[in-house]
Amino acid sequence: MLELRHLYQGFRDPQTIANLARDIQLTAKLVKQQINIMEVCGGHTHTIMKYGLLDLLPDNIEFIHGPGCPVCIMPKERIDQAAALASQENVILVTLGDMIRVPGSKGSLASFRAKGCDIRPIYDPLDTLKIARDNPDKTVVFFAIGFETSTPMTAILLQLAEHENLENLLFHINHVLVPPAIDAVMHDPKVRVNAFIGPAHVSVISGAKIYRSTVENYGTPVVVAGFEPVDVMESILRIVRQKAAGKAELDIQYSRAVSEDGNLTAQAKVNQFFNVRPQFRWRGLGPIPNSALQLKPEYAHRDAELRFKDRLPVKEIDDHKACQCSDILRGLAKPKDCKVFGRGCNPETPLGSCMVSSEGACNAYYRYQGIDIKEPHHG
Repeated sequence: MLELRHLYQGFRDPQTIANLARDIQLTAKLVKQQINIMEVCGGHTHTIMKYGLLDLLPDNIEFIHGPGCPVCIMPKERIDQAAALASQENVILVTLGDMIRVPGSKGSLASFRAKGCDIRPIYDPLDTLKIARDNPDKTVVFFAIGFETSTPMTAILLQLAEHENLENLLFHINHVLVPPAIDAVMHDPKVRVNAFIGPAHVSVISGAKIYRSTVENYGTPVVVAGFEPVDVMESILRIVRQKAAGKAELDIQYSRAVSEDGNLTAQAKVNQFFNVRPQFRWRGLGPIPNSALQLKPEYAHRDAELRFKDRLPVKEIDDHKACQCSDILRGLAKPKDCKVFGRGCNPETPLGSCMVSSEGACNAYYRYQGIDIKEPHHG
């Protein structure tokens, strides 16, 4: 009988990983420049850290962690808006689990929940339908987050709400797009990135084609990779081979799930309900044009931002001064460069969003590398 482990065992095989590491080491000797690879997705960051892949790479390959964690890039003012919605009378706020602990300027959603607000973490967006059906006298607001991966599910939820005429279900849309974030990273004058590992799940929906402009505009290889350690190591090898050959191409390593065009049905569903938002402020990256989605005008009756416009805070709020999430999300610092990493900031008491999310870079470093804290010497 087919078991789950049969689907991933080969992609975690130690000998295969060792062979790939040897090939990377040999091929990297042919490359005279430093290879700075940004893995855009936090899932790849966790694979790299969990399996100790950094220790297998030559000195001229460095990983720069990117802004591909939807929880990590959510600015404080959007969290404050969620808290303001939850604080309204007869409102139930529903959102995905990780968002509950992300700090806003007045606390996390978990702290507002402790004060009595009706905030419900879920893992399946369609659970929101049952909450709305069971509470016809309440306004249920779905605080929607995520990249291209999760947007189709929000579109389906919206379609079902329309079909069932659930008038009490509203949406606060925070869906963001990967390519504009890559552009923002590459436009930073301090950028050191010269290759990308493209997100896997995003690419399943949108197709690898969304990275073609990255290759053409910046001359950087982009390899779309799966999440297993063999996937990541093979993708690194493909990047190194491109660098050795003086090439910059779009390549699909994760061919068992990703195609050039992606899931056209899912894309059509998203286009049915959403427009591109003119601008969205990303935590760490600032305002990025055309980098997020919003409901189309014909669905304005479900837009919580419009319904509660007069009661939602709009003031832009930066992170805690001691927190370096901004630099980490732009690839300008590593988690351990942050003075509060593992001290004032840890997964239990996070100062920044990169420590909260299971996909955050700080969370990955804390979980898999531990912390080096030199205790003061008392003579």
